[in-house]
This record gives sequence, structure tokens and C-alpha cells, in this order.
Amino acid sequence: MSTSHQTRPSRGDRWSIAAFSLAGVAIAAWIGVSAVMRIIVLAGGTNVPVTLEFVDGVADVALTDGSATVPMELDRGILVAPQLTPIAIVPGILGQLVLILTVVTVVGCLLLLARSILSGHVFSRRNSALVSIAGITGLIGFAAVRFFDNMLANATVSLMTDNRLATAVLTVEPFTWVLASFIVAVIATAFAVGDRLQREKSALEKETEGLV
Repeated sequence: MSTSHQTRPSRGDRWSIAAFSLAGVAIAAWIGVSAVMRIIVLAGGTNVPVTLEFVDGVADVALTDGSATVPMELDRGILVAPQLTPIAIVPGILGQLVLILTVVTVVGCLLLLARSILSGHVFSRRNSALVSIAGITGLIGFAAVRFFDNMLANATVSLMTDNRLATAVLTVEPFTWVLASFIVAVIATAFAVGDRLQREKSALEKETEGLV
């Protein structure tokens, strides 16, 4: 006759997981507060700082003594818009709302995963689903945030310069995106395989128990 038991994390592991969980809650709270403050500024529509990304931008920078100017490549800057219209405000607010939803979902899934691990359940269908949801939500959510931020930037430039300033319509870092997707896929696959092996082991133990 065989018996199965759960392997609970050691005290050190429990402390590490607890610290990780607290850090996740702190990060979610900080991002949430920052996003709400940003929404308040955007909703006001006046003196709104907007981050811009430039395409082949070059700016003339004056030397400290004022004797000459030096051309410098400009890839990013902050433009303070004295007045924004709804066409710029709406995507900016949507981006912050998506950011809050994404962070809360990812952190919530990871906290549930940490709780499950603390109780001795590492590989299960539930944990595999939590990892997959957190990974997919993070990839799609942060891409959507960047999309809305670009909409805000382009609308701001259009309103203030009549499109005389060339900014990036939408920038994506392919390597970063592919690397993040690969990491998420590897982690999700590891949990799925671990769950399958654990179920196969449990089924084998039941068969062996029946033969005794």
C-alpha cells in the first residue's frame, strides 16, 4: 500500500514567497496610484506632459558659452501641452486604465499562484492556467498601453504643430517582444508538463495500490 503526501516549502522558501507577494502588492499599488494621478492630469486637459518619440529627429543644442550649436540626434522628449482636446485625452486615459487592469490581473494571478505553492500545490491545472493568464495578459496589456500612449502623443503633436513634427506612429521592440513571449511560453509549458507528469504519477500510484 502506498500513500501520497504534499511537499510543503521550507521556512526559507515561505519567507521568500511572502516577500515576493508583498513586493507584488506594493508594485500594483504604486502603479495604480501613479495611473490614477495621470488620469486626473489628463482629464484636466491643461499643462499635460506628453512623452514623444521621434523619427530621425535632430536638434541643435547650444554650447554653454553660446558660441555655437551642435546637432544632436533626438529620439525622445517631453512636450508640455497647454491644452488638450478629447481626441488626445481619451486614448491617454484608456492607456492608464488598461495599465491598471493589466497590473492588477498579473499580480492577482501571481498572488494566487504563490498561495497555492505555499499550501504545497505547485503543479496543477489551476496553476498552469494562472501562469498562462498572467503571461498573456502582460504581453497584450502592455502592448495596448504603448499603443494608446502613441495615440496620445500623435494626437498632441497634431494639435500643437499641424503635423510639422515627425514622431513615431507606433514603435515596437521586436527582440524584447519575442524574448518576453518566449519566456512566458517556456514557463507556461513547464507548469503544463509538470501538471501532466504529476497526474500520471498519481494514476500510476493508484494502479499500483490496486494491485497490492
